[in-house]
Amino acid sequence: MGVSMDTARTWVERWERQQRRYAVDREERFTVIADVVEHVTAGRPRPLLLDLGCGPGSLAARLVRRLPGAEVVAADMDPLLLELGRTHHADAARYVDTVIGEDGWTADLGLRRPLDAAVSTTALHYLDPATLLDTYRSLAALLRPGGVLVNGDHFPPESAPCSALTARVGRRRAERTGTHADEDWTSWWREAARDPELADLFAERERRRPAGGGGGTEALSVRRHTELLHTAGFGHVTTVWQFGDSCVLAAVKNQ
Repeated sequence: MGVSMDTARTWVERWERQQRRYAVDREERFTVIADVVEHVTAGRPRPLLLDLGCGPGSLAARLVRRLPGAEVVAADMDPLLLELGRTHHADAARYVDTVIGEDGWTADLGLRRPLDAAVSTTALHYLDPATLLDTYRSLAALLRPGGVLVNGDHFPPESAPCSALTARVGRRRAERTGTHADEDWTSWWREAARDPELADLFAERERRRPAGGGGGTEALSVRRHTELLHTAGFGHVTTVWQFGDSCVLAAVKNQ
C-alpha cells in the first residue's frame, strides 16, 4: 500500500494548506511547541520525542529541523496519513500505527527509554475526558522527571460569551492572513479519495472506521485540561501561547 514520492508530496503539501484554515497562526504554534521542547531538552545529546496524532508528519518534520539530533516517534491511527508521512517525511520520525488511548497503545510505541517530551497539535480533542485522563496518566509514566507534554489545540473558554469572542478573533485573523481561502478538510479528503494511488489506503481506512462513525468529543477548556493533567501527575501546567482559542499548553512532570 505504499505511495510514490510525488504523490506523497502532492497530498502533504495540500494537507499543509488545508490545515492552515483550522489552526490560527499554525506556523507560530509549531514554533512555540519547538521552543518549549528545545528548552526542556537543552544539553541532551539525543532527546526522545513522541508526536501524538502525527498525521502526515507535519510537526515531526519541523521538530527534527529544529532539533536535528532528536529521535522522534510519531503515532497515529490513520493508515493513509501515516503512509504519506513515511514517504514524504521518511527521515523525520519512526511512524507507529496505534490508537491513542486504547489498551496497549503505549506498548506499540516500542520505547526503550523515558521520553523527554511528548507533543501534539490539533489531535487529542477527539478523546473523551475519561480516555484523555488515562492518556495523560500514560504519558506522565512515559516521561522522565522534568519532561514535558506540549499540546497545541483549540481550547474554548467555558462561558459562551467569551467563547464567541475567542472564536471571532480567530476567524478575523484567518481572514486577514488569507488562510480562510485555502482548501477545507472535506475537499481535501474528497479529492484524495479520487487518486487511484491512494485507493488501497482509503480501503484500509474505511475498514478500520468504527461503526456509526465513532469519535466526537466535547471541546475542553484550558481549566479542564489543567485539572486532568494535575490529576494525571503533572506538577506544573501553563499556557505558553494563545491567539483566540488556539493555545499551546505545556505540562511539566515533577523532577
